Amino acid sequence: MRTSLWLICLVSLPAVTSRAEVTAQSAAGFISQHELVVMGSPARVYQALTAEIGNWWDATHSYSGVAANFSMQASAGGCFCERLAEGGSVEHMRVVFAQPGKLLRLAGGLGPLQGMGVSGSMDFELEAVDETQTRLNYRYTVSGYAPGGLDLFANPVDRVQLDQLERLAAYLALPRGN
Repeated sequence: MRTSLWLICLVSLPAVTSRAEVTAQSAAGFISQHELVVMGSPARVYQALTAEIGNWWDATHSYSGVAANFSMQASAGGCFCERLAEGGSVEHMRVVFAQPGKLLRLAGGLGPLQGMGVSGSMDFELEAVDETQTRLNYRYTVSGYAPGGLDLFANPVDRVQLDQLERLAAYLALPRGN
């Protein structure tokens, strides 16, 4: 039942992205930005971003294959981490700024960027549109060195992140209690 409700909500959602693009890219780095209007107050969206990751994260983009293995300590120095089998773990990013309901900033490289000489800063800025919706401004700035140049990673990283944000939007649109 939960899966079919998830699919119905995902298919019936209006286009939530009002602006989405790689706004800059070169061999030295790139910037990915997205603006979405999502259901829920800024406090609710922040809660989903930080404490409910396993409910909306795509397990395809994990090391364990299990979205429920993700967690985040939403305070400066906190870990956006994933549990692995046999006591292993992965630090995907580090929380460097946490202002509940307003701004969450993470530092690090996701996925294949983690093993490269790169630095990344990811912002989730939240602003109430009205009492039921929030504008989520997302920005991921990545710089450093990668064989062949970071510009090769700009569009694939952007597509994966947009997919994750759309999954978050679909999760927030589900009726509460699911």
